Amino acid sequence: MNLSFFDQFSSPCLLGIPLILLSMLFPALLLPSPGSRWITNRLATLQSWCIDLITKQLMTPLNKSGHKWALILTSLMILLLSINLLRLLPYTFTPTTQLSMNMALAFPLWLATLLTGLRNQPSASLGHLLPEGTPTPLIPALVLIETISLLIRPLALGVRLTANLTAGHLLIQLISTASAALLSIMPTISILTTIILLLLTILEVAVA
Repeated sequence: MNLSFFDQFSSPCLLGIPLILLSMLFPALLLPSPGSRWITNRLATLQSWCIDLITKQLMTPLNKSGHKWALILTSLMILLLSINLLRLLPYTFTPTTQLSMNMALAFPLWLATLLTGLRNQPSASLGHLLPEGTPTPLIPALVLIETISLLIRPLALGVRLTANLTAGHLLIQLISTASAALLSIMPTISILTTIILLLLTILEVAVA
């Protein structure tokens, strides 16, 4: 019984071939392709509005030299948003519940950000390792702690993201299974459980 709950986190296979690549490429196929006109329909208008909103939120705190990151960051945001929303459909596989995918996305971007900061602003980047006003005896210990915290940041954030998505999926499956089992025995409790399931689904949409 418990194994069936975790089957949703394993990549489905067809003829021995994992379908993870298809599940990652499928959201991109849902996006409308650009035509000869600026705006062809309402879906293209919504897509342009979302891209403009995401780009504005990401690039506003940065100066003009940092705007060269706009394409990769906006593409990453749209990919993650599409995959996370697609995972809410029944019988779908969620790539972002796999720690390997989260680390594969997090580690290169974290390393690029770290190396870019050390190259362009080395003093400011190294200054984050030591809080201002630190007593002299505590300087070596704090530098060591901040360095370890900086190095394990992608792993910690990747594990936390994976745990949040996994816990949400497990709760939805457990509550839906309990609601279906209680329907014939205690209909009132089953209805209340279904209401809780709907509220949890709304929360999962917000998480996605």
